[in-house]
Amino acid sequence: MHKYTGPTLPTAINASKALASTSGSETAIFANGCFWGTEHMFRKHMSKGLIDAKVGFIGGHAENPNYRQVCTGATNHAEAVKLTFDPSQVSYAELVEFNLRMHDPTQVDRQGPDVGTQYRSAIFTASDEQAKVANKVIGEVQEAHYPGQKIATKVEPAGKWWDAEDYHQEYLHNNPSGYECPSHMLHW
Repeated sequence: MHKYTGPTLPTAINASKALASTSGSETAIFANGCFWGTEHMFRKHMSKGLIDAKVGFIGGHAENPNYRQVCTGATNHAEAVKLTFDPSQVSYAELVEFNLRMHDPTQVDRQGPDVGTQYRSAIFTASDEQAKVANKVIGEVQEAHYPGQKIATKVEPAGKWWDAEDYHQEYLHNNPSGYECPSHMLHW
């Protein structure tokens, strides 16, 4: 497996202080419950190679969705995080594995108390190569950590991405006592 072994940061990384984007950067998009928790976990634990993280919506049918619309489930968008990363410092496989570690990938359309299609577990890929890597890592994680359960995480081609409203960006960094999804923790 492509186990993440990088350092843990004591505090969240502020996006304004993130490394400048390089021409060799790539994008990864993950949905696994409340996007505040997802963004927070990547910023807190994936300092090596992370250039930026944005929360937003993907996988639905409405144009220019907003948070209230997505929360109804009617748009079919997932709350997600879009990462910009330096593949010379962290591999896509490491990001996929970390994503699967931070939530329960066996739950369908929910994470803990958050229920609905907007909280589904999905990996939205930017290329056939990303899809191949994501499916391989899911298979490895399935065998190693969930032999008696089925991983529900879907691998889908990335469609149109919509940034969430500004107040959602770095929400837990800017609101340290804000709602933090209890299902976002490191497993295994």
